[in-house]
Amino acid sequence: MSLKAFHIFFIIVSILISIGFAVWVMMGGSGDQMTTGLLLMGWFSAFLSVGLVVYGVCFIRKVRTIII
Repeated sequence: MSLKAFHIFFIIVSILISIGFAVWVMMGGSGDQMTTGLLLMGWFSAFLSVGLVVYGVCFIRKVRTIII
């Protein structure tokens, strides 16, 4: 597996984990234990996943021009 392929794989896994955590929090993940901090982490994770998607698209565009 090349370094580029590993990086793309790692970005995809990071996006899935971030979205999964955000969905879990928004669905009431910890039940009665829901705190403001956990809710803020869920929203941060949702914004982070959007940022990772943008980064992934930019990375793929940049990789097309690099010959390695």
